[in-house]
Amino acid sequence: MESLRELFKIGHGPSSSHTMGPRKAAIQFAERCPGVDAYRVTLYGSLAATGKGHLTDEAILAVLRPLAPTEIVWRADTVLPFHPNGMLFEGLRGGEVVDSWTIFSVGGGALANETTRQEKTPDIYPLTTIAEIKEWCYREGKTFWEYVGDCEGPEIWDYLDTVWSSMCETIERGLNNDGVLPGGLKVARKASTYWVKSKGYTASLSSRAKVYAYALATAEENASGGQVVTAPTCGSCGVVPAVLYHLSTSRDFLRIRVLRALATAGLFGNIAKTNSSISGAEVGCQGEVGVACAMAAAAACQLFGGTPSQIEYAAEMGLEHHLGLTCDPVCGLVQVPCIERNAIAAARALDANIYATLSDGSHLVSYDKVVEVMNETGHNLPSLYRETSEGGLAKRVEKR
Repeated sequence: MESLRELFKIGHGPSSSHTMGPRKAAIQFAERCPGVDAYRVTLYGSLAATGKGHLTDEAILAVLRPLAPTEIVWRADTVLPFHPNGMLFEGLRGGEVVDSWTIFSVGGGALANETTRQEKTPDIYPLTTIAEIKEWCYREGKTFWEYVGDCEGPEIWDYLDTVWSSMCETIERGLNNDGVLPGGLKVARKASTYWVKSKGYTASLSSRAKVYAYALATAEENASGGQVVTAPTCGSCGVVPAVLYHLSTSRDFLRIRVLRALATAGLFGNIAKTNSSISGAEVGCQGEVGVACAMAAAAACQLFGGTPSQIEYAAEMGLEHHLGLTCDPVCGLVQVPCIERNAIAAARALDANIYATLSDGSHLVSYDKVVEVMNETGHNLPSLYRETSEGGLAKRVEKR
């Protein structure tokens, strides 16, 4: 299992798999194929189906077009075997292809294919299931964040500190931005309104309104192409920051405790990424918002002193109750229903934490089993509901 550096990435929205990944691929191809007369990039499957709404073409063109004329070819009707998010990069000289590269954006900004899958960053976690890690915790008398520290080394805390600063900055920008999001749906930003209204409510309602506001602020920044942290993806980037920001500002938790909670969140996200997928094009939104909810629930339970069993229970509920969630963005934009899903999932993460904390931590269904079921369910979902905008809400809601 890879470092949390490969899970928490700072970049620009609106999509880690449809924007960050293709941009990274374009940079790599430009380095391996310089000095050509032209580039041609063919997008397949989900990347082609929702690429325009996700700004996939703009991300690629921003890299390649300054170097040479670049053509984007859209092939939504063709899904390559390795993954739904396929790309073929070609460099042309004198009208002939002199270099080509097929690569896939597999979620969270990561790239892979049959070759590069074996050349990924080193695996630094020897244990790759929560069951194994939880057993280690009880045997060693430690908790999940300590396992992260032991595997990653002390440098991980500086990295997570940078990640947390970026998350906070995104929320604060989002709370102070108004206007309509780009893309044609005419979706108005709501974060600032929710935050202002929270001031007039009683304590309980005010608390919930603030959680919504923080999640909306992050998701709206993502939808506008602003800087966010993948947690685990751009499309689900609002859940973990909203929960941690709310708890850190309302309960005065020390910064180091927030970083430890972030490490715990990352561990649960990493397990899902390793043993299933965090790509909406592969397993639907359960792999994005569902995993984000599990991460946030685990982080909250960590902050409140939960045992390893209670923390696992909170994460398990966060993911279990998102099983089967489809990815059907209207007009291929990361706006409807994505933004609201971030807000609701943040609230559900806090509820999962409370439920788990009230228990003794014992539960029948393990987090690992839910990850397995998510993988099975995701691959059984028709492609209509896996980030193609060909079914579900995408076909029922019209552009204004």
